[in-house]
Amino acid sequence: MAEAEERFEEVYDELRDELEELCHEKRYNDLRKRFLDMNPADIAWLFDDMPEDHLPVMFRLLSKEVAADVFINLESDSQEMLIKGFSNSELEAILDEMFLDDTIDVIEEMPANVVKRILKYSDPETRSEINKILQYPEDSAGSLMTTEFIRLRRTTTVAGAFDVIRQKGDDSETINVSYVTDEERHLIGYVTIRTLVLEKDTSALIGDIMEPNVISAMTTDDKESVVQRMSKYDFDTMPVVDAENRLVGIITFDDAIDVIEEEATEDIEKMAAITPSDRPYLRTAVFDIWKSRIPWLMILMLSSTFTGMIISSFEGALASCVVLTAFIPMLMGTGGNCSNQTSATVIRGLSLQEIEFRDIFKVIWKEAKVGLLAGAALAAVSFIKVLLFDGMLLGNPEVTPMVSAVISFTLICTVFCSKIVGAFMPLFAKKVGADPAVMASPFITTVVDALSLVIYFGFATVLLGI
Repeated sequence: MAEAEERFEEVYDELRDELEELCHEKRYNDLRKRFLDMNPADIAWLFDDMPEDHLPVMFRLLSKEVAADVFINLESDSQEMLIKGFSNSELEAILDEMFLDDTIDVIEEMPANVVKRILKYSDPETRSEINKILQYPEDSAGSLMTTEFIRLRRTTTVAGAFDVIRQKGDDSETINVSYVTDEERHLIGYVTIRTLVLEKDTSALIGDIMEPNVISAMTTDDKESVVQRMSKYDFDTMPVVDAENRLVGIITFDDAIDVIEEEATEDIEKMAAITPSDRPYLRTAVFDIWKSRIPWLMILMLSSTFTGMIISSFEGALASCVVLTAFIPMLMGTGGNCSNQTSATVIRGLSLQEIEFRDIFKVIWKEAKVGLLAGAALAAVSFIKVLLFDGMLLGNPEVTPMVSAVISFTLICTVFCSKIVGAFMPLFAKKVGADPAVMASPFITTVVDALSLVIYFGFATVLLGI
């Protein structure tokens, strides 16, 4: 795998250098021919790494259809630069080739002056649809959908359906599924291209061969939950209806993938105590990265005051048995690792809707049993390790069997409590309307660190009499 990735990077670098050289030498005909064998997504990837002065020249060498696909896949910075350099006719041509949902994605990333120009050179019908979709909440199904789809009537024949698909297919996001509506646009069924192709009677009515049981989404539904439903039912598309069950749009698989990637990235960043960002790492300014991280670092630094207070309150105990200090990092680290394992599992279950708040007692009971088993295993290994390695091999006379017992009992209780905390906090966050990912490693680890110290010094006080 590593060799394959290394080879790919070499090929990519060679291709990028070749394109730059051709552009620098103004060998535009050779450059145009080079683009003919390339996928638009690959071209966009290369364009994002090109010097800014080369990008407009290279983009104008692409055919109109390919240029639109490349433009969609470019980073927002490159898109903005190109739009500002486009003539009015060039901008209009690109917009004509783009699907509505892609146009909206571009608009959402652009500053106001660029948005005004895009809307100005969109045709009136497209502009109207864009304005409607932009009115939906940002995280709703309505904001994600496209209004470009195939719509059929139940009285249409199979032959007639093919005529509609041929007529409107080029301007539709997909032709794999056609949705059936009545005269008031109420959604009543759907038919796949497979069903139409395999139907031998071309005079058969769509109403007789359609699937009437349609699973749809409301325009106000959360887009993440809609994507999860698409995954659950293995849908390539999901119809979107309004409050009166009128079909207003569809969500396609490629948009669903974008939502999954966006939500996964956001959760990872929150779990790492970083304010989520839409910009790629290498294109994010140092100051912007600093701004996204420093608030959380400040909060976590101040929250660690609690662990400092606990250690300070047991200074006398540590002074009488200094060897206890050496095992604090291991105990705190083990507790943090255990809670992180549990919280990651629970957060994933919540995001996939495998776990609900009503399952809290089941989750805690299961994690409690796991905690006892894990704690017992770790304690047994730790007891032997502390006696043999820290005591005998390192020749530390303060490491006694009783000290080893304190550490082992602490591990059992710490792991047990860590598992419960790691399970409870994300579920509680979900219940109160907070993001469970925020309750992940940073905050949970702070709580577990404090618990592990209290447990540790508690056992030390009782068993060692300090």
